[in-house]
Amino acid sequence: MVGAFSFNTSQRIVFEAGSASKIDHHAAFCLGPRPFLVTDPGIVSLGLQQSCETALSDAGHSVGRFSEVVADPPRELVDRAIGQAVAHKASSIIGIGGGSSLDVAKLVALVARSGENLDDAWGINNALGPRLPLVLIPTTAGTGSEVTPISIITVDEEEKRGVVSPLLLPDLAILDPLLTLGLPAHVTAATGIDAMVHAIEAYASKSANNNPVSRTLAVEALRLLGANIETAVFSPQDEDARGAMLLGSMLAGMAFANSPVAAVHALAYPIGGTFHVPHGLSNALVLPHVLRFNNAFAADTYAEIAPAAFPDLANISNLQLRAETFTQRLAELSEKLGLQTRLRDVGIAEADISKMASDSMKQTRLLVNNPREMSEEDAYEIYRAAL
Repeated sequence: MVGAFSFNTSQRIVFEAGSASKIDHHAAFCLGPRPFLVTDPGIVSLGLQQSCETALSDAGHSVGRFSEVVADPPRELVDRAIGQAVAHKASSIIGIGGGSSLDVAKLVALVARSGENLDDAWGINNALGPRLPLVLIPTTAGTGSEVTPISIITVDEEEKRGVVSPLLLPDLAILDPLLTLGLPAHVTAATGIDAMVHAIEAYASKSANNNPVSRTLAVEALRLLGANIETAVFSPQDEDARGAMLLGSMLAGMAFANSPVAAVHALAYPIGGTFHVPHGLSNALVLPHVLRFNNAFAADTYAEIAPAAFPDLANISNLQLRAETFTQRLAELSEKLGLQTRLRDVGIAEADISKMASDSMKQTRLLVNNPREMSEEDAYEIYRAAL
């Protein structure tokens, strides 16, 4: 019998090549006269936001823009973005870019409208609202932030902290595969692995809200991502593969937004926060080592989803062996895609591991979802194995 659960996602989703250039049409119901874009310098240098801005200006909107978002955005940057949105008298917020831009846009929409103290909003369901209308447009296939009620930023230089609330789900998510065609191979690879981690951890999550909808979405996400990630990396102009990756990332985002992620992310956060390693790569570096740790408790679960990512694994009847092979294939996939595979490859030394293990234990909202209870000593050994 299925137990009680809840499921929340974005109110409206548009998936269409070229849809970003039609934002004035797709988002007419919520934009208002003074939309405000939140993005990063890389997006602006590539001109990926231009079609949105042109469409909005041509439709008579007065458009503002904050384009200073960086990876692992710090609190002071969020405050500056909020200040500029308020000064613009923003009627709506449009986030365009990778996960960092979308996460900042969520908090700008929240605080620019409600005026609440961000320090009181950290954690789960502490945000008060209301927020400004919010449109999110991802340019990477990885975070799924366009369908998650989560915003993660960096405080006190190294600590990752999050606001988690259905208020952060946008009114509209626009998925335009054309915006991902120019994504560099290493970014495509890392964000693609990140999306696979979201699906894997959502499916295996110990959360009381792990549910049939999330599990179904996680399996389909893994099917799309596993079948298309190599093509997207090595044939970057393949629009079909890019679209499949974007869709798979979104489905994985829907899954983990409701059945939360666990120890892979908890151990990845100190890698990103302290050493400024991109989030997707941080996840990829610890993924196989966390799965090996979990296999004593979750082998059957991992075995269930393994064939979605790697169809030939269905031929392995022994579930323990299938789960172990799944773990190994994920490690091999990262290497095949050209990603660094060891912590030492990104400048982390054995002397750093003790602090990383301690810092990972701060991620209690994630660790409670892991299939196997993890101690600081366990985290230390996992980091050592990944070194």
